[in-house]
Amino acid sequence: MSRLILFNKPFAVLCQFTDERSAAARPTLAQFIKIPGVYPAGRLDFDSEGLLLLTDDGRLQDWIAAPRFKIPKTYLVQVEGDVTEDALAGLRNGVRLNDGVTLPAEVEHIPDPGLWLRTPPIRVRRTIPDSWIKLTIREGRNRQVRRMTAAVGHPTLRLVRWMIGEWTVDGLGVGECRETDFQSA
Repeated sequence: MSRLILFNKPFAVLCQFTDERSAAARPTLAQFIKIPGVYPAGRLDFDSEGLLLLTDDGRLQDWIAAPRFKIPKTYLVQVEGDVTEDALAGLRNGVRLNDGVTLPAEVEHIPDPGLWLRTPPIRVRRTIPDSWIKLTIREGRNRQVRRMTAAVGHPTLRLVRWMIGEWTVDGLGVGECRETDFQSA
């Protein structure tokens, strides 16, 4: 049986166990994950939060992370401005980025999901409203969600990965992890 760890990655934590490139030690997975022999299945940007999967099984790691398998990844995204139906339609149709057009996304406007507080909090401007969307993509380009929302006129303020495939961060506190059963094929 493969080990599969669900981890709620805090904001400003590297998705690796060491930080060899920085003179100032940035927080890494080693400060949170004390389970030996597991490695991230995919990445989550330093300035993003939420679900990160870790495993000790190379085939499972590849299946989760490799773009060719198109595992759905769902994000709760706080964006600048009142999201318009035109912006949502643009995301649903695929967005032209500098590295090509994205696959169509599943997206909907949602009420504030009432997530945990982020440290530090996002910048708030009294004169500019913000909105929340739930966005599911099936590819994983570099900073893709942030680039997509910016391309439709709504820059990302906060990005929380909520689900990867059937696995969710729901019920995990910030910085907490939980092992789940997984039978590899």
